[in-house]
Amino acid sequence: MSNNEGQSSDQLGAPDQGIKYLLAGRSRYNLSLYFLIPVIFTGLSVLSVVVAFQYSKYTVKGVKAPLEVTAWLILVIMLTFLCGFLITWLILRPMKKFVEETKKLPVFSEILGKRQSPKVDELDSFNLFAREVTNLLGKVEAKELFPEIIGQSTAMRGLFRQIVKVASTDATVLIMGESGTGKELIATSIYNLSLRKDKPFVKLSCVAIPEGLLESELFGHEKGSFTGATSQKKGKFELANGGTILLDEIGDMPLETQAKLLRVLQEKEIERVGGSRSIKVDVRFIAASNKNLPKMVEASEFREDLYYRINVFVLVLPPLSERREDIPLLVSHFLETAPKAVRISSNALQVLMNYSWPGNVRELRNTVERIALMAEGGIIEPADIPSDILTSSGMDGIDYGRNKRVQGESRGAEKIEKMSIDDQLKDIEKKMILEALISSGGIQARAAELLGIKERSLWHRIKKYDIDPGSLKDRKTS
Repeated sequence: MSNNEGQSSDQLGAPDQGIKYLLAGRSRYNLSLYFLIPVIFTGLSVLSVVVAFQYSKYTVKGVKAPLEVTAWLILVIMLTFLCGFLITWLILRPMKKFVEETKKLPVFSEILGKRQSPKVDELDSFNLFAREVTNLLGKVEAKELFPEIIGQSTAMRGLFRQIVKVASTDATVLIMGESGTGKELIATSIYNLSLRKDKPFVKLSCVAIPEGLLESELFGHEKGSFTGATSQKKGKFELANGGTILLDEIGDMPLETQAKLLRVLQEKEIERVGGSRSIKVDVRFIAASNKNLPKMVEASEFREDLYYRINVFVLVLPPLSERREDIPLLVSHFLETAPKAVRISSNALQVLMNYSWPGNVRELRNTVERIALMAEGGIIEPADIPSDILTSSGMDGIDYGRNKRVQGESRGAEKIEKMSIDDQLKDIEKKMILEALISSGGIQARAAELLGIKERSLWHRIKKYDIDPGSLKDRKTS
């Protein structure tokens, strides 16, 4: 074997070898199932009609049909059944084999094993499996494409899909969301996935710059254009030429500056403060705001023409209260970077998940860092959580066994040491469902509303944890 051949063989990965193996010995001519199956059943239908016609001629005359005609009729019926069975078997066999082999994987065996009951038929089983695979692949895609963003909830994955669609274009993007939701991270993700990722990425917060200096920061200035302008300075647009610019909190930009920004976006040219020469710029524009811009337009606090100019592709970030399933991941991430190595108990995590977090991810991060420093024994318990959060979460009246904390601390630490994060999350989820069902008197619709999820989603979780809502109807708490 030559060196080139050896190199080619070495470079051939396992997936390529598998594909070559599957394709080996295959015919160059492939027939589509969309063509083959209708042809087979059409032929069988024609044959059935012919045989049935021959059989009916004898029936009408009141004469017993010959044995060979009856035999043909029975043969056609059997042949039709066998063809239908064979085609169904050929189509479903690979799917069934794939499902059975995938169920053996640790990531699926636990999920599917608990969610399926012996009474579920094959089609329902396939549908459940397909949903779980799609859900898992969505989480994998989110983690691979957006490693800097912690979030795998349905709401965030929907946002990620929008980012992927718009990132590769030069369309203007307006990012809307409450303070602390991570608008700058989203803008950075758009830049990283764009065709301009190797070009400059310039960020500017409109609220952080004094009103008198904002124009100079955006467009630059000439020497001597105002007091203190001792030299020429390039503005953010000029520095971002060829790349991307992010104007954060654009809703705080003065109206006069908004008019000049509109001209830059329309004409794609700037003019430095104190200058008379127009400078062409080519930038991808991204704006972000935590304010309601349409209402600001109605109140004449934001220019209508500028709003419609930047309102090309809008991304709305969900508040943390609408993606509570991401809270355990965020807490785990913040604990990894906390100044003190600690763990969080399932009860404490449940409190954090029940809180509304008006300050969103920023508030959660600051809270986790604070309680990590205050926690004793290496474990965060509900007693370590600030009283305002504990009260607002609606869980301050629950007995967590605080009086047993000190004497059982080492034993609790040992238990948490042995519990994986998945086990802790399952324990928390089950407890939250039980609390909601008790509070709602076993009424699933009300419990789903309390948990902020759909009733169908709650039903699946109840089956998953083998909870009997009927037994909780008389245990409603006051």
